[in-house]
Amino acid sequence: MGDVIAALPAVASLKHSIPHSKITWVIDPKWSLLLDGNPYVDSVLHLDRRTFTGLRHAWRQLRSAKFDFAVDFQGLVKSALVATLARPERIFGFNAAYARESPASWFYSTKVPIRSFHAVERNLDLAAAAGASNILRTFPLPPGEQQGKLPEGDFVLASPLAGWGAKQWPLEHYSKLAERLNHECGMPLVLDAPYPLHVQGTHTHVSTLAGLIYGTRRATAVVGLDSGPLHLAAALGKQGVAIYGPTDPARHGPYGGTIAVLRSPEAVTTYRRTSESDASMRDITPDQVFDALVPILAAHKDR
Repeated sequence: MGDVIAALPAVASLKHSIPHSKITWVIDPKWSLLLDGNPYVDSVLHLDRRTFTGLRHAWRQLRSAKFDFAVDFQGLVKSALVATLARPERIFGFNAAYARESPASWFYSTKVPIRSFHAVERNLDLAAAAGASNILRTFPLPPGEQQGKLPEGDFVLASPLAGWGAKQWPLEHYSKLAERLNHECGMPLVLDAPYPLHVQGTHTHVSTLAGLIYGTRRATAVVGLDSGPLHLAAALGKQGVAIYGPTDPARHGPYGGTIAVLRSPEAVTTYRRTSESDASMRDITPDQVFDALVPILAAHKDR
C-alpha cells in the first residue's frame, strides 16, 4: 500500500506535464482500489502473481500494448522485469545506488541518480527525469466505504499491524492509551485490522481497504506505525502520531507534516524483519503518545 501511495504525486506530475499521454499503472489487484477514480491514470493493469492465470493475463496485456516509456517507481527486480516485458522504447529507474534492489537497474535504459531522501520526493525526482516538468504534490484517493461499526462521534484510529513484527507497537500499550483517551478526553480508541483484535478498552473495526479509507477519513486523529495505513492517513492530510523504531522516518516517515513522529533516541535503523516488536518500539510509552495527541484533540474541540 505504501509504495502505491508514495507514487501518486509522481504519476500525477507525469500526466499533468504530458497531458495527451495515456498512463497505464501495473498493480497488484489487492491495492488497485487505491487508484479508483484517479484522474491521472487512464488504465489499470492487474498483475496477480499468485496464479498462473493472472500472470498469463498480465503478460498478454503488456505484450499487446505499445508503450513509449516505462517508469519503475518500486526499484525491485520483479518490477523492472514487468517494465521490460512491456517492451517500451525507454525504461526509467533509479540507478544502482538508489534502487531498492541494485540489480533492478540492469534493466533500465535511463538510470536516474536522485537528490531527495524521502520516498515521495525520490519518486518525484524519477518522474522529473522521465519528463514531469510540472510537479504536483497531490494524493487522489477514493472515498472508501462504510464497513463494520464505528463510533458515531469523534474517535482516534490506530492500525496496529505492520509488514513485520519489529515495526509494531506492543498491543498492551494500546490498552493503556485507550484508558487515558477515554478517561481524560472522552474519546474512544478504534483499532482497525482485517480481523478482530481483542485489546481491552479499545473498539475493534474489522475492514477491507475500502473500510480503512472510510474510517481514516472519519477519524479525528490517527496513531500509526511505518505501514500502509499511516501513509494513507498522511496522504489524506489527517493529524496524529507515528511511532517509529528500526526504520528511518526521514525516508519512510509520514509525508506532509501533519503527523508527528515519535522515535526512541536509542533506535537503530536496521530494517531487520523480525517477528517480535523491536526494543526501540517498546521504548515509546503510551503516555508519550497520549501527550502528543492532546494538543491535536484539543485543537479539534476548539473548532
